[in-house]
Amino acid sequence: MKYTQLGRTGLKVSRLVLGTMNFGPQTDEATSHAIMDTALDAGVNFFDTANTYGGGPSTSKGRTEEILGSWFAKGGGRRDKTVLATKVYGNTNDDNSPAWPNHDKLSALNIRRSVDASLKRLGTDRIDLYQFHHIDRNTPVDEIWQAVDVLVQQGKVLYVGSSNFPGWKIAQANEAAARRGSYGLVSEQCLYNLAERSAELEVIPAAQEYGLGVIPWSPLHGGLLGGALRKEREGGGGERTSAGRAAQELARPAVRERVRAYEDLLAEHGLDAGEVALAWLLTRPGVTGPIVGPRTEEQLASALRAVGLTLSEELLASLDEVFPGPGAAPEAFAW
Repeated sequence: MKYTQLGRTGLKVSRLVLGTMNFGPQTDEATSHAIMDTALDAGVNFFDTANTYGGGPSTSKGRTEEILGSWFAKGGGRRDKTVLATKVYGNTNDDNSPAWPNHDKLSALNIRRSVDASLKRLGTDRIDLYQFHHIDRNTPVDEIWQAVDVLVQQGKVLYVGSSNFPGWKIAQANEAAARRGSYGLVSEQCLYNLAERSAELEVIPAAQEYGLGVIPWSPLHGGLLGGALRKEREGGGGERTSAGRAAQELARPAVRERVRAYEDLLAEHGLDAGEVALAWLLTRPGVTGPIVGPRTEEQLASALRAVGLTLSEELLASLDEVFPGPGAAPEAFAW
């Protein structure tokens, strides 16, 4: 496994991030534990979850954190070897009914309540990276940092990151933190992959300017970049490619043609589509590591192979031709 610093921090994290969203709703506890053991044995030390993960037909929101907690409880140094990231913002009601006042978003009260609830489910005394899952337009940024400063002083939180923040919000948050003498955001978790590169306009430049590590989510764009057309032909696409983002994208002729060109290009090189999509992200400036959310150990094994995959300059240029980026801002949209 390869490692890098998380943004401007001294924290060393693996270049692959284990996403746990499927633990509970899609993957049972025993299999989830096996996947985490395999990942840790392979050197993956960066695990990502959220307080809302786990909701499903037979599971409740927060169940994913509980599964991580029961895994930590097995001992063997699991907790100390893991850089643990979770999130705050969302409504934790399973029926998605309106949250009780102050039971969602980023008020100081909800941040304090949510941290304690996550720590209890996770069975730990600290969260290594506490991430704001979305921007809160109603809570003053100084209030958010006041709450965070208390948590850092208490030792409940070590670092703070953002998720789904626009570039201007990253700037606003870290300028406010600097005025207070707070350390500020150290990471941004954003939608970023070969097929969706709009983060290159302003989010990633802002992250680099303020020293945030970029953690891409949905690196395969909901399965679109994981050999979707091949699986469709073979009748083994599964739920990911037959519904959701991949299905919606493949219904667009222009996207379907790009995916076809992508798969044909990689077939010529004898490469796996999903592994190349992950390896491509590892070549991008500012990227710490993509989040992979395996439902099985086989899927994890494929993701691990991507870390050791080297893409030639020729292939990278060809990938840019198939999935061109938006260009730099403001030149991409102004004279």
